Amino acid sequence: MLPLPNIQTNNVAFSQKEEGNQLFPVFIKLNQLRTLLIGAGNIGLEKLNAIVKNSQYARVTVVAAVVSPEFRLFLANHPNIKLKEKSFDAGDLNDIDIVFAATNNNDLNEEIRTAAHERGLLINVADKPELCDFYLGSIVQKGDLKIAISTNGKSPTIAKRLKEILNDSLPAELDTTLQNMSALRQTLNGDFAVKVKKLNKVTESLINPRKSFLAANINWLIWLSIVIFLGAVGFTLWNTEPEFQSFLIHIDSLFYWFLGAGFVFAMIDGAIGMSYGVTSASFSLAMGLPPASASMAIHISEVLSNGIAGWMHFRMGNVNWKLFKLLIIPAIVGAVLGAYLLSSLEHYSQYTKPVVAVYTLILGGIILMKAFNIRRKKAENKIKRIGILGFFGGFIDAAFGGGWGSIVLSSLIAGGRHPLFSLGTVKISRFFIATLSSLTFFTMLGGRYWEAVLGLIIGSALASPIAAKVSNRISAKTIMVAVGIIVMLVSARSVILFILKLI
Repeated sequence: MLPLPNIQTNNVAFSQKEEGNQLFPVFIKLNQLRTLLIGAGNIGLEKLNAIVKNSQYARVTVVAAVVSPEFRLFLANHPNIKLKEKSFDAGDLNDIDIVFAATNNNDLNEEIRTAAHERGLLINVADKPELCDFYLGSIVQKGDLKIAISTNGKSPTIAKRLKEILNDSLPAELDTTLQNMSALRQTLNGDFAVKVKKLNKVTESLINPRKSFLAANINWLIWLSIVIFLGAVGFTLWNTEPEFQSFLIHIDSLFYWFLGAGFVFAMIDGAIGMSYGVTSASFSLAMGLPPASASMAIHISEVLSNGIAGWMHFRMGNVNWKLFKLLIIPAIVGAVLGAYLLSSLEHYSQYTKPVVAVYTLILGGIILMKAFNIRRKKAENKIKRIGILGFFGGFIDAAFGGGWGSIVLSSLIAGGRHPLFSLGTVKISRFFIATLSSLTFFTMLGGRYWEAVLGLIIGSALASPIAAKVSNRISAKTIMVAVGIIVMLVSARSVILFILKLI
């Protein structure tokens, strides 16, 4: 029996005077103790499932006058659990080491607690932190490794969210590492200090793990791609487009409009992780650019801005490389296909322009709605078909001038993935998508509207390093409301003008 000396009847009042978290974390060997669970309804099933999940050989006795069908089904798969279909009495506590009260009768729960304390037993009372001697924390398990999380009974939801983060972050291979370390420890000779020194040397890679070639060199690959891309575009334009040379001498005022717009839109995108394409597309259409040329300008500017932003997120460790690998190839295929289709319809811009305006109008409404309903679904609903999401997001983004962040990032977060890692992954993926789609546009269309292109490139590049650092310091809701309203107004203007022309 676990000793519980000097339990006071006024310990609830005493604990309320305590400040800070007074819990002492322990790991109990339930397979060596005798456990009593009172209650066989939904609450009791939840408690029993937690016990068995963490200790499959736990010796549990269940006492309940009423047993739910789901509880009976669970017992059918766990014949080692004893069931007594009866009302609780103090005699049920004989030969018991630890108690769980899981009834929906508060008076009965307090009666059980009093009887348990009279016998010096520790007890957990469901949904009553003030009556508990111990709590059941959220558990992260990777083989023999277990991490318990407790919020001192203040917020089980926070504990569950932290559990999700750790489950996604810690590799399953940690258990293999534990087994190897256990075997290694048995082979070491020398005193305790020598063994610790050797084990520290072996485990140093856990603190400074070796990165894959892609993860270790992604920053150089990004900058090398940027230099090669800009060099190739500049050389081609200088030798094939007289307008480009003239532009360098006589800068049009359009450049300054897009310079300011690129900076503002990149800052917005960095703050909320989306809307650069949508806002840029709406602005470009309002300035008179055809849809394909607008999309080309947007994607060429995104090569540099997303390269910088992706590099910053990489340096801050915000990239989920497993998610990146699932996302990138389908996204590139979709983006190239969308860019080719839109470029082929450039001569019909008078018809494609209102279609794009309607699309941005809808996206503006979606952004506005998300501003008032930024909630993540449970992790059980996590999106599995990442490739399909990437292809669809890449195609829509290229064919309509934007939407990668609005579609992909919002879907990942809504599907239960961690916002920070989703943002970093979407940003670094965007660099490669923008590069391939803009090359497709450039091949199909050649040099057009370079005032807009250079303005967006320089403006967004200047904002990208700043935006990556302040992404979690600005009120996302306020920005999303403003962006949603502005995009809807600008897009609605383009649609109305097209309708008036038809009339």
